Amino acid sequence: MARAVRFDEYGSVDVLQVVEVDAPSPGAGELLIRVKAAGINPGESKIREGLLHDRWPSTFPSGQGSDLAGVVEQVQHDPAHPDDFSVGDEVIGFTDNRSSQAELVVIEAANAARRPPEVPWEVAGSLFVAGATAWAAVRAVVLAPGDTVVVAGAAGGVGSISVQLAVRAGATVIGLAGESNHEWLRAHGVVPVPYGDGVAGRIREAAPHGVDAFIDTVGAGYVELAIDLGVTPARIDTIADFPAIEKYGVKSDGNAAGASAATLAELAALIADGQLEVPIAATYPLDRVRDAYTELEQGHTHGKIVLIP
Repeated sequence: MARAVRFDEYGSVDVLQVVEVDAPSPGAGELLIRVKAAGINPGESKIREGLLHDRWPSTFPSGQGSDLAGVVEQVQHDPAHPDDFSVGDEVIGFTDNRSSQAELVVIEAANAARRPPEVPWEVAGSLFVAGATAWAAVRAVVLAPGDTVVVAGAAGGVGSISVQLAVRAGATVIGLAGESNHEWLRAHGVVPVPYGDGVAGRIREAAPHGVDAFIDTVGAGYVELAIDLGVTPARIDTIADFPAIEKYGVKSDGNAAGASAATLAELAALIADGQLEVPIAATYPLDRVRDAYTELEQGHTHGKIVLIP
């Protein structure tokens, strides 16, 4: 038996439970992971609340979570696709089965990368969703040295990684965030701009030569703001405003576009080398999953919130 997060109906954090379940068994080409850390993400709240039922319906009882890092406990090799993982290996990985928030998780070996020892467990366990999303969003807007890009939600889980990758691409990066996060943004080479009334004027002041690209991690009208700033739809990427994708023809590259072990390995190497930081806002034991999501759903988190089974 093993403990895992479950919910039996759509609802608030109150529907979340930590229950005993049968320990999963890996099939061919899969790994059984003893989870050391599992990140949580805003999209999981929306799925749990039923807000994304038409797009991603839940089957009850439902597990939760994609991000994880841990230690390999069992390996089932697939002769057609041999891999080099062994029992005891420390890995960063992901699952598409909404099951990472648990003590034991089965994942495909193809969805795992080795954890560099310089990458803390809580960082490794929260890297996949935010990291792959940021990687894909930055790639989607095709940044080049000399470009100016605006990132809305610049201090959140996805935004804080996006701004760093954009700086690495040689762009001037304007980060929309609350005042409390401006010092962190400046320290990472980002020009901070407060969100709220008058934000368009503040962006124009910070970018007197115009804005070339825009990454929206928030929704709430930022795609319209980008268009008003003169950014072409081909260089606007949103991970939060689904109606705007069809209405304006902007890009929607996010986690699915970046989901691979190769992306995980690339990001982990940058972290290990001190070239990328994943801020950790808080860690919670698995039993306090409701508290973790309560904090996340306040919407002002700087970086990632992580469960420790």
